[in-house]
Amino acid sequence: MYERILFPTDGSEGATAALEHVLDLAAATDASVTVLNVADTTRDSVTTVDGEVVDALETAGERIVDEAAERARERGVPVSTETMQGAPAETIADYAAEFDLVAMPTHGRGGVSRLFLGSVTERVIRRSETPVLTLRPEADLAYPYERVLAATDGSDTAEAALDDAIGVARLAGATFHALSVVDTASLGVDTYSTAYAEELEGRAEKAVETATERAAEGGLDSVVGAVESGASIHGAVLDYIEENDIDLLVVGTHGRTGLDRFLIGSVAEKLVRAAPVPVLVVREQE
Repeated sequence: MYERILFPTDGSEGATAALEHVLDLAAATDASVTVLNVADTTRDSVTTVDGEVVDALETAGERIVDEAAERARERGVPVSTETMQGAPAETIADYAAEFDLVAMPTHGRGGVSRLFLGSVTERVIRRSETPVLTLRPEADLAYPYERVLAATDGSDTAEAALDDAIGVARLAGATFHALSVVDTASLGVDTYSTAYAEELEGRAEKAVETATERAAEGGLDSVVGAVESGASIHGAVLDYIEENDIDLLVVGTHGRTGLDRFLIGSVAEKLVRAAPVPVLVVREQE
């Protein structure tokens, strides 16, 4: 499913924890991993050592990727390394076009380059055509996944993400969950709102039906569908994750269905920030 995985790292404690999860996934998929460090050219890092001009960030980056690569070799995962210069988010997103998956922690905790501030990961998600697996260092990073959740509103973007969700669930032998949330915050108290609520619920049920049918057609034996309501869409998804012991959440980056606008970028980003499990973010291909 994933033959080439890109793992950008800053060498922080959080990135080290995420690496083990990436190597678990790579081993399961027979994938190769490229470890990338980006020396942030927006920062002044050039100094002189023994009369030679040295870029401290680039030097540190080479050490970081070499240490991560050594761990991959210990695990028997094919690995290569790359150090680059540039603005981190843009450099990562552009380089990711050569890969099947980008896997990265949501932030760093004291690494030399402090690469993975949340805003950097979010900018990668917005720019990258390649699916991005985000890994919070403090989250439960267990693999193989036992329960995979696809959040869907039936939009083209959400349906594009279904392929990845079904593929990952099939690979791991996981139970597949499809969830759609009816946004009650958009409803008023008049007659028109009642009709609107029925329309939203009907769309949500159709989205879940489509997702579960595709999962069954994709060879999955254990499939669960659910429609929930809530004034906070991302809050309802987070509640479902906790109540059903979900191990991986799969979302699209935005919705295009007009009225419900379920997976707009801000919702996906809130889930990336708050979900207690890995989040796979898939952008609809143009």
